[in-house]
Amino acid sequence: MIIYNVTINIDNSVAEEWLDWMQHTHIPEVMATGFFLNNQIARLMHEEDNGGTTYAVQYTCRSIEDLEEYQRDHAPALQAKVTERYPDKYVAFRSLLEIVARDVERPGKSTEA
Repeated sequence: MIIYNVTINIDNSVAEEWLDWMQHTHIPEVMATGFFLNNQIARLMHEEDNGGTTYAVQYTCRSIEDLEEYQRDHAPALQAKVTERYPDKYVAFRSLLEIVARDVERPGKSTEA
C-alpha cells in the first residue's frame, strides 16, 4: 500500500476556512475518484511562527499504478481548484510513502485479554 502525502503550509488568515473546505469539499472530491481507500489530516504540532499552519493530508491507495493513474487523470484539475481558491496563500509539496509495517506492537506489551 502507498500513502500519498501532501504537506501544506496555509496562511493563518485563511487556515480555518481552508480546513473546513478541505474536509467538506476537496477531500470528498479526491475520494470520489475511487483511487484511495482512506484519508487523514494531521496538523504539525510544533513549528516556528511563520504566519501559517502546516498540515499533512494523507491518502492511502492500493498500488503505485493506482496513484499514477490518479495523478495523470484527476490530480491536475483538483489541484487547480486549490490554487484558484487560495492564490498565494499556501505552499505544498507531495511525497510518496510505502507502508512496510502496520500496527507494530510495543515490546513487552501483551495483547491477551
